[in-house]
Amino acid sequence: MGRLSFSPSKTLRPSFSLCFFNIIFFLFSSAVAFNLSTVSFDENYSPLFGERNLIQSPDGLNIRLLLNAYTGSGFISSSMYQYGFFSAKIKLPSDHTAGVVVAFYTSNGAVFEKNHDELDFEFLGNVEGQPWRFQTNLYGNGSTNTGREERYFLWFDPSKEFHRYSILWTAKNIIFYVDDVPIREVVPSEEMGGDFPSKPMSLYATIWDASNWATNGGKNGVNYKYAPFTSEFKDFALEGCSVEPIKESPDAVCFEKAGFLESRDYAVITPKRRTAMRKFRRQYMFYSYCYDKLRYPVPPPECVLVPMEQERFQETGMLKFGGSTRKQIRNSRIRHRKRPRVSTGSDQA
Repeated sequence: MGRLSFSPSKTLRPSFSLCFFNIIFFLFSSAVAFNLSTVSFDENYSPLFGERNLIQSPDGLNIRLLLNAYTGSGFISSSMYQYGFFSAKIKLPSDHTAGVVVAFYTSNGAVFEKNHDELDFEFLGNVEGQPWRFQTNLYGNGSTNTGREERYFLWFDPSKEFHRYSILWTAKNIIFYVDDVPIREVVPSEEMGGDFPSKPMSLYATIWDASNWATNGGKNGVNYKYAPFTSEFKDFALEGCSVEPIKESPDAVCFEKAGFLESRDYAVITPKRRTAMRKFRRQYMFYSYCYDKLRYPVPPPECVLVPMEQERFQETGMLKFGGSTRKQIRNSRIRHRKRPRVSTGSDQA
């Protein structure tokens, strides 16, 4: 999981005033809810660590993960999967959560220690009164030296109610979803090679103390006066091909299931969903490795540089300072309109 440390300016905080309601309405109305079958915890997951801090509801459908001064906690899927759709509704801890990280991710590091794959949602706590932020990341074939982090705000308070977070992983693409809004897609390319995750992975969920990096570059650590910190999970959805990676050839076993995944509604970013994704990224993404020229003078091969996104970022990959996210978008559009129009292929991007 990522360890990208920086301190975003207060000017980057999203506004939750009435002026954003039209954007929020568009985001939600652009995506029809997925038709998902939920699964029970007992049949599909098991405790990973901190078992005393893992509290299960009597019906086996809801799980609470706690972090206190003694330990965090986590769970893992009972099987490994060659491609899949991994999803749950999650509610994050409230109030002062600086230094706290809640992670929902896939990995095979326990089996392939030197060349593991990973897909991450990491939710980063904050000081009281400041919003949660989160990042997505991926590794393939042990490519941990090439961080592929993107960081975002949310258009809602994730500690007030449950929202669905999902990871789709197929041979054709990876899509991260918040509710039914796609926020990031990664498409493999020949140049990307083994950096695209390809080996069977398990699903993990954890809560833990990341005081050394999670909030303002480690300046604000966990204050256990506010413990226990509680993250809740429910309505699990898990679709994929269960395999024994050491005993079986995943490609041979999972051919039919892979076709099923690729035919599902969530595997396709429709034009409406793609528009919603672009709006989300323009409004709420505040860091992208693709625009971080100090780390990557030449962007990694999977990066698709969007001109209206690119001009909003500094060489560090962070948003330019000097105003709110919304103001920077408005100024960016003004500059774009003033620029002479030149008909090129990139205009259609």
